[in-house]
Amino acid sequence: MAQVRTASARGAGHDCDVLVVGGGIVGLSTAYAITRAAPGTRVTVLEKEPGPARHQTGRNSGVIHSGVYYRPGSLKARYAVRGAAEMVKFCAEYGIPHAVTGKLIVATERTELPRLHALVQRARENGIPVRELGAAQIPEHEPEVRGLAAIHVGTTGVCDYVAVARQLAHASGAEIRYGAEVRHVDRRPGLGVAVRTRSGDVIRARVMVNCAGLHCDEIARLTGDDPGMRIVPFRGEYYELARPELVRGLVYPVPDPAFPFLGVHLTRGIDGGVHIGPNAVPALAREGYGWGVVHPRELGATLAWPGSWRIARRHWRYGAGELRRSLSKAAFTTAVRRLLPAVTEDDLVAAPAGVRAQAVLADGTLVDDFLIREAAHTVHVLNAPSPAATASLPIGREVGRRALAMLEEAVRP
Repeated sequence: MAQVRTASARGAGHDCDVLVVGGGIVGLSTAYAITRAAPGTRVTVLEKEPGPARHQTGRNSGVIHSGVYYRPGSLKARYAVRGAAEMVKFCAEYGIPHAVTGKLIVATERTELPRLHALVQRARENGIPVRELGAAQIPEHEPEVRGLAAIHVGTTGVCDYVAVARQLAHASGAEIRYGAEVRHVDRRPGLGVAVRTRSGDVIRARVMVNCAGLHCDEIARLTGDDPGMRIVPFRGEYYELARPELVRGLVYPVPDPAFPFLGVHLTRGIDGGVHIGPNAVPALAREGYGWGVVHPRELGATLAWPGSWRIARRHWRYGAGELRRSLSKAAFTTAVRRLLPAVTEDDLVAAPAGVRAQAVLADGTLVDDFLIREAAHTVHVLNAPSPAATASLPIGREVGRRALAMLEEAVRP
């Protein structure tokens, strides 16, 4: 058992047993899972920001996804279904604000009806109960929403993911180092991994876990591994609804199955406010939360990746629509009015944007499942966008299991 061997075999020269790079919800869930599965394991988490959950975790819609969208048998499907129930339980146990509200997925055009029916079938394959609604039944759930048909997914909810991340950090018992940006990684077979931070600190570990989100491919390359993908950042822009009384819960359009994005949706959060969005436009930096944020090195790396150009050629019509809604509030309002006819341009108040860390292969394929890969002394989490927050507890257990197996191998005589 790893928890028995590490205490006696960790040896001099290592500052910790497992070093986690990234203090978002996946990295903190991994630390939490390791210390629960193997008490006594020394875990250190490095986070370059001054606090946890500053990027994808803290800038999403706060939705606890049911798992209805994801391919049956995929990690996203299995971990989202399991993770949704676990997240509700975790929030209840620690007094974290949350609510199981249910949501509507609404078809507003006849061409969307077959896709809506396909979602019903997918939900059933994933073991998620849903209820089909006709046009006349939609107002029973959402009086201001209009559509041709809808499905009601009762297991969807909302929570405060930043509070979840903070609780994971506290409950893990790990050493959390904030303001610790990784600048260099030295990996030596049979010995482990040494990481140097921007400040010059060196942390030595037997096993490293890469949960760096928007920068995970860069960390993989620092380690000496070819991740076989690149993170292409997509900014999601949000508005807040000035008349939140127009929306009772969560309302989504029927998504395009060709993309991992769910479309502009309406989300009543735990604070009672209603957020609208996000769209999906290319960001000009990995942390490019506005058009004015440009990092030439990061942008150059994105443009140099062949997959970026292949995405653009393949999906330029979709991209043009997203870009138009980014640049024109009127166009964004028009998209919202498909679901919520009563909304006006004046009802939309700009809110903070998020950036999705989307893994893209060289052939232009958008990786549509969670992607976890192993190398010597290292576990890399290379694609963990939405619904990773929902699925963070199962993801953390899986990543932690792999890290502990490596640790056991490392300390074996």
